[in-house]
Amino acid sequence: MTALFSPITLRDVTIRNRAWVAPMCQYSAVDGVPNDWHLVHLGSFARGGAGLVFTEATAVVPEGRISPEDTGLWNDQQQDAWSRIVEFVHGQGATAGIQLAHAGRKGSTYSGFTAERGAVDEADGGWRPVGPSPAPYPGLHEDPEPLDAAGIARVVTAFGDAAERAVAAGFDVLEVHAAHGYLLHEFLSPLSNHRTDGYGGSFDHRVRLVLEVVREVRSRIDAGVPLVVRLSATDWVDGGWSDDDTVRLAGLLRDEGVDLVDTSSGGNAPVRIEVGPGYQVPFARRVREEAGISAGAVGLITEPKQAEEIIAEGSADVVLLGRELLRDPHWPLRAAYELGVDAADLWPAPYRRAAR
Repeated sequence: MTALFSPITLRDVTIRNRAWVAPMCQYSAVDGVPNDWHLVHLGSFARGGAGLVFTEATAVVPEGRISPEDTGLWNDQQQDAWSRIVEFVHGQGATAGIQLAHAGRKGSTYSGFTAERGAVDEADGGWRPVGPSPAPYPGLHEDPEPLDAAGIARVVTAFGDAAERAVAAGFDVLEVHAAHGYLLHEFLSPLSNHRTDGYGGSFDHRVRLVLEVVREVRSRIDAGVPLVVRLSATDWVDGGWSDDDTVRLAGLLRDEGVDLVDTSSGGNAPVRIEVGPGYQVPFARRVREEAGISAGAVGLITEPKQAEEIIAEGSADVVLLGRELLRDPHWPLRAAYELGVDAADLWPAPYRRAAR
């Protein structure tokens, strides 16, 4: 048994291996409802042997979408559509996870699948996004609406409502998206949070919303359901959110009942990042070692041996793959073969003739 293909147990959920699907936006929903595209997209990863399949960023309220084509989980129709997808994922032996999100000041933007770029006007189905402060993300809406106390409370409640719906739809694992420059990350970072009240200024004030969301979600789901939080370990900008901040927050999240930190980076400011194979793995290792909480590594993890070494050497508990799985949804099956693992139980019965 290799490290990559050893099971991992979080609370009451045992996941068959440590090759997980990272959330990847598809910009293919109508009115927040996932459809056949999402069934085939996510189902292919479950069929391909992944341990846990995360959905894309799924908005907890309509104005929390990145684009008008994002998925959501604020009504019964969306919940029912997700249930169908979860059932298929389970049928392939994989664990189903959902990423709950609010886009904040980066909401109401074009998906990139069209010629248009930037902010979607209200006349074209867009909306005025919200944020911690009136500071816009460069190139997007010029005047995001700063959330007042009542607006913040509604966001917290919306995450809790969506968490209940997610469990009712059959999801096994929930992830709160607090990375990539979206609303919760916007509150964390001094680059986007210019508030002077109890949600801005000091570290303790800037992390307040994330902790309130985590407490709300944790209180609204069964104690046996694992909770993951995705963080951007650094803004890659002096004076912004840093990896030291991330380690400090990760310890607080551990104490609030979070089971794993999904460790990414960037997204809150336009900046050129020097990337390379596994370039974010050191952030995951710091979180794991210094905050004493399980960590996931993501970012240019492409080769089976590389993934195996990350876990075997203790840099992370799991790896999350994105674009590499788009290229090869059966990457886990290939990885098992290359690592010499007997993966007969990973192969769907109709495909097992190819396992030999």
